[in-house]
Amino acid sequence: MNLLWPVLIAVAFVCAACTGKTAELSAAVVASGADTMAFLLRLAGVLCIWGGLAAVAEKSGLAALCGRALSPLLRLVFPRLKDEKARAAIALNVSANFLGLGNAATPLGIAAMKRLRELGGESAVASDEMVRFVVMNSAAVHLVPATVALLRGEAGSPAPTATLLPALIVSLLALTAGLALCAVGERVSAWKR
Repeated sequence: MNLLWPVLIAVAFVCAACTGKTAELSAAVVASGADTMAFLLRLAGVLCIWGGLAAVAEKSGLAALCGRALSPLLRLVFPRLKDEKARAAIALNVSANFLGLGNAATPLGIAAMKRLRELGGESAVASDEMVRFVVMNSAAVHLVPATVALLRGEAGSPAPTATLLPALIVSLLALTAGLALCAVGERVSAWKR
């Protein structure tokens, strides 16, 4: 990637110079830069709000309540995980993903992974819980695709939430397949040991 972007930029400048469209290229660069900054500010606002709410949820005990509410699911997916802080962090991440706040779920996922790393010790190998958490986080099962709806609305879609049902079905299938592969991988790993 470090080589790809400079090459693409150089090709764009060479093509613009050869076709006499350097003014159009300059206008496009300035316009896309402004659009990108405006979008990043909106996205940063959403991330700040949800990051702040996550901190409030942890301090107020709502994170622990979420952890207890999702406890049956978390016990099923993480049968050996007994740490309440890790469960609460995972529960907040799962909740944020379920509400479709994928970007806001990122700091929550990082906090959960840090806690799982602390529990795993100094090993350079990811624990089974860490692998399952990555699979669960990557599947991002969501009921309301808030981030996707925001992006589709920004792009001018007349139906920003039209992807709701297909995305829910696909993410549930991805979660099921991923957790099944985790179980197979754990058994193979245990058998090799």
